[in-house]
Amino acid sequence: MNGRRQFLTTAGGLSLVPLSAAVARAQSASSEHAGQAISGKRTTHPIVLSTYSLWRFRNDDLRDFSKCIDLADEFGFDGVELLLYQLEQNELLSNSKMMSYKRHALRLGLPLVGMSTHQGFVTPDVELRKENIDRTIGQIELAYRMGIPVMRVNTGRWGTSGSFDELMANRGIEPPLEGYSDEDAYPWVIEALESCIPTAEKCGVVLALENHWGLGLTPEGILRIVNAVDSPWLQITTDTGNFLEDPYERLEKIAPQTIFVQAKTYYGGGQWYALDLDYPRIGEILRKHNYRGYISLEFEGMEDFRTAIPKSLSLLRTAFPRS
Repeated sequence: MNGRRQFLTTAGGLSLVPLSAAVARAQSASSEHAGQAISGKRTTHPIVLSTYSLWRFRNDDLRDFSKCIDLADEFGFDGVELLLYQLEQNELLSNSKMMSYKRHALRLGLPLVGMSTHQGFVTPDVELRKENIDRTIGQIELAYRMGIPVMRVNTGRWGTSGSFDELMANRGIEPPLEGYSDEDAYPWVIEALESCIPTAEKCGVVLALENHWGLGLTPEGILRIVNAVDSPWLQITTDTGNFLEDPYERLEKIAPQTIFVQAKTYYGGGQWYALDLDYPRIGEILRKHNYRGYISLEFEGMEDFRTAIPKSLSLLRTAFPRS
C-alpha cells in the first residue's frame, strides 16, 4: 500500500499534488486576482439578429435560415430571431428541415431566441379566424420544438389597403370593412389569443403581441388586448420603429409588459419610412421599467447590409447597457 501511495505522488518522476491541496491553491489564486478579473455579470443586453434584417421580402439569396445564422455569427451577434414568413412562402416547413437550423445554430453557439409569425384575427369570418388560431397553435408547437422561448404575434388587419406599400403610405392607418368598426374586432382578437394560451403555457412559449399595424397600432390598443387576456403567457413585443408619432411616450406605455424588443435602424434611408430614433433614450425607458432581455435588430434601411448591420450592432451595444 505504501508503495502505491509513493507511485501516485511521484509517478513518472513528477510530484503530483493531492486533490485537496490543488483545490485550495486554485481558490487562493482566485481570491488574489478577484480585483483584476472581469465580473461574470453581462454589461449589455444580448443583441440578436432578426433574419428579417437580411431577407426583407426582397432578397431571395438570403431566404435560407442557415445563411442568415452564418452571417449573424460572422457579425458577432449573441443570437438569432427567425422570421417564419421567409420559409412559409416558398417551401414546406418539414420538421427535419427546421431541426437542421436548430442544429446549425447550436454548432455555432448561437441561441435561437425568438420567432416572428403572422396571423390575422381581424375578420368577421368565424372560420377564417379559426384557421388562424390553428395556424398560430401550430407555430407555437414549432417554436417549442426549435427551443425558442418567445414568439411574436400580431392582431392582423382589415385588409382594406390595396397593398402593404399603400398601408405604409397611410402611416399604418386602415379603414375597417364596410359595416364594421375596430370595436367589433377587439373581441375577435382577444378570443383568438385566449384560445392559444393553453398551448403556449404547455409548450413554455411566451406569445408577444407586437405594436404592429391593425389593432396594435396604438399603445392603448395593444394594452387593451393584453390586459383583457390577462395571462403571463401573453406579453408585448416592443418594436421601436412602429410608433410613427410620439414614439418615446408611446414606448413608455408598453414598456412595463414588454418581453422582447425589436430595434429598427434605417441606414441609407428607409424602405418605407425612416425614423431618427434616440436609442440611448429608448434604453433609459426600458431600464426604468426593468427590462433586461433581448434586443433584436431589424435593419430596414437601403444601405448594403454588410456595412449597415455592423454599424447597427455597434449602435445597439452602446445604447443598451445592462443596469
